[in-house]
Amino acid sequence: MRGAGDHLSVGERIAYYRARRGMTQAVLASLVNRSVDWVSKVERGDRQVRRLDVVVEVARALRVTPGDLLGQPVLVEDHDRQDDDVPAIRDALMTPRRLSRVLFDDESHNRPPSLRHTVQAVEVAWTDFQRGRLGQVITALPSLIRAAQALERDLDEQPTAGWAASARVHHLAATTLSKIGESDLAWIAAERAMGAADQADDPLVLASAARAGAHALLSIGRYEDALELGRAARAWLAPRVAENDAEALSLLGMLDLRMATAASRHQDRSTTSELLQNAHQAAQQLGRDANHWQTSFGPTNVMLHRISTALDLGDVAFVVEHGPRIQPTSASIERQVGHSIDVARALSYVAEDDAAIEILLTAERQAPHLVRHSAAVRETVKAIHRRSPVTTGRSSSPVLGLAERCRAIQ
Repeated sequence: MRGAGDHLSVGERIAYYRARRGMTQAVLASLVNRSVDWVSKVERGDRQVRRLDVVVEVARALRVTPGDLLGQPVLVEDHDRQDDDVPAIRDALMTPRRLSRVLFDDESHNRPPSLRHTVQAVEVAWTDFQRGRLGQVITALPSLIRAAQALERDLDEQPTAGWAASARVHHLAATTLSKIGESDLAWIAAERAMGAADQADDPLVLASAARAGAHALLSIGRYEDALELGRAARAWLAPRVAENDAEALSLLGMLDLRMATAASRHQDRSTTSELLQNAHQAAQQLGRDANHWQTSFGPTNVMLHRISTALDLGDVAFVVEHGPRIQPTSASIERQVGHSIDVARALSYVAEDDAAIEILLTAERQAPHLVRHSAAVRETVKAIHRRSPVTTGRSSSPVLGLAERCRAIQ
């Protein structure tokens, strides 16, 4: 169920879908090559499913999506505004006018939006995303998507620039929707971004849009496909990289980091290490932390991905030891908060609950939406809340307060 009430753990969702399929624990255990005791402990909450590749494997056996097991996104409310504009984004992406330009060519006489205004507006929205202001981005996306579609219909004067602007808008939509768990819509937006980028005749636009495609593929557990897309885009960038182009280097590095994430979630340790080393070399060549094409790429982002991929690979002790030492102040707020979530998850796995909650509360103050609408945070807070002692005063428990704000409990 989408919205408030999304309080079930991953294990409880596994039990629900298993029962709905009429499947015994023994049958599920055999399908995922685990013991019945493992399935039983996961469903009871006595054991956590830490690795995303395991979630993907169980989801495949139960014939559901990984998002069905991780929990559906909750309403994205923007501070004083009690609204959720994801349905408006869906309407913009799925308008019937998108299906046929011939049938709806009656709109061709309408005045197209200003290309300059659309480009400026999407850059503002990208800045909001990097600062963790998801509510503002989601509010802006419906009109941005409609403007991008209108630009695609009217490409007389600056066709490549119009396609490039549409690619940027749909890339932002795909990345934002992936971040809040709307994986199906993210895939639609990513496909639109790639389609527009194909027409833009610019390798940088295409490589940037490929990041959106890889992000969408990661969100639905298609790790090998994300690697394939990343490698293809990487090869396309090679001529610009050879010219020591800073923008191309940044995009190349981020493609390597995105692929490293895919490899780590696929439990491919050697490929993860190789891709991290490639990204490290690109960062060294770039020479500093930069933000070309909203990549936030540089040596710091490579360090952050060493931590996140280590967590995906199950190297919890490494993350606990090294993660808290990194102070990524030069990275975007979105990346800083993502790192905090990774460290908090690792600390929760070794039952350092107080430290984990403190890190999450600090991250929440930086970017409330990024924390409260993260499936990983909800699962972490649920586990910590269940281990926490019962308190009589509801307002006195920071764990309870965070759990309620994340919709982790009823």
